[in-house]
Amino acid sequence: MIWCMKYAIIFATAFSIISSCLAVEMPKSWSATLRHAGKNAAELEIAWNQCPEAQRKGMEFLVESMPARDAASLKGDFLLENVRLAYEARSLMPWGKDIPEEIFLNDVLPYAVLDESRDRWRADFMKRFSAMVKDAKDASTAREIINAKISQELGVTYNTKRRAPNQGPAESIERKMASCTGLSILLCDALRSVCIPCRIAGTAMWTTMEGNHNWNEVWLPENKRWMFTEYDPDKKGLDHGWHLLEAARGIPGSQFHGIFATSWKKHSSSNDKEAGRFFPMVWNIEDTSVPALDVTQRYIDLGASSLPKTGECELRVDAVALMPDGKEQRQASKVSLRQADVLVNEGTTPTITADTNEFLVFKIKQGQRYQLLLLDEQSKPLEERVVAPTKDDAQLRMKLVIKK
Repeated sequence: MIWCMKYAIIFATAFSIISSCLAVEMPKSWSATLRHAGKNAAELEIAWNQCPEAQRKGMEFLVESMPARDAASLKGDFLLENVRLAYEARSLMPWGKDIPEEIFLNDVLPYAVLDESRDRWRADFMKRFSAMVKDAKDASTAREIINAKISQELGVTYNTKRRAPNQGPAESIERKMASCTGLSILLCDALRSVCIPCRIAGTAMWTTMEGNHNWNEVWLPENKRWMFTEYDPDKKGLDHGWHLLEAARGIPGSQFHGIFATSWKKHSSSNDKEAGRFFPMVWNIEDTSVPALDVTQRYIDLGASSLPKTGECELRVDAVALMPDGKEQRQASKVSLRQADVLVNEGTTPTITADTNEFLVFKIKQGQRYQLLLLDEQSKPLEERVVAPTKDDAQLRMKLVIKK
């Protein structure tokens, strides 16, 4: 019995020595994170010690810039799974080798984008979307496929009745509804799951004071630059969308009216022009935990040609149907703009699942008279309204009512 106890003590001592030898000192760059972690520092130590050598750079980057609340709550196995699957996707996807490491770390590896719930989305999304793009030869094709099919795959649509604007992917999928922010989170996670760099861009408030909006930006090896899209993409492709007209009016440097893109990496260097910038989360405007880049000028340059010129007025058109309870509900409807018998322009108003800030926009000349016609499915007029902008009307809004 004594010998057994003696050998047990020797074995335990030897195991302790071996374990201490195998443990690797945690990175010095984690010092601030470990202070925030408190008792949870043990979980970060597990994540570091069990992380394969080939993935350690990713783990160091991920933990170094994580928000304080994550440092104090996330478990080691959560971080290990996220890092493992991100690196696995990079090795499996044909375009993985073409993603620069800096962009992979910042815009593929992170487990979250904003302050949404920290869900274990990566395994499920990787299974869903890698199968969807299994025949894609490049990232551009894969992005296009996912962008076109994600709504059908997840069954989630835009709806102002969602519980919260910053829902995590699990809740949005369960409820089948999300805000523009929730939809952007879904698309970002879907693309990241197959090693396509993605981030969220947005503004706290349009300069027209119509509200806020968030959307997505992607980085593709074929283009080697950031380009924008949305959960419900524009038919014209990347860098096209209804909100470009609004974004082109952004104010560089303005936390309120600027256009910002998310980043995981913190910008704190005194000679870094992005130092101190943070993404404006209007549902929690005092939260500065998400680093950001000011990308306003790029949108100004992209959308300059879409802005009204001198002597022009921007006519924003919406169509709603009156429901039995008396409430109005947006409805996609054909609309034509005419001057006497001359067709000037035509289009379709946004549907109920479109963002509340989206409208059918026509550019019309100030000082001239137009007829705006709401058409039925056979292109017969249901309603006609006269529009006559003055020289002081830079923007007009017209709501067409469908009476049943």
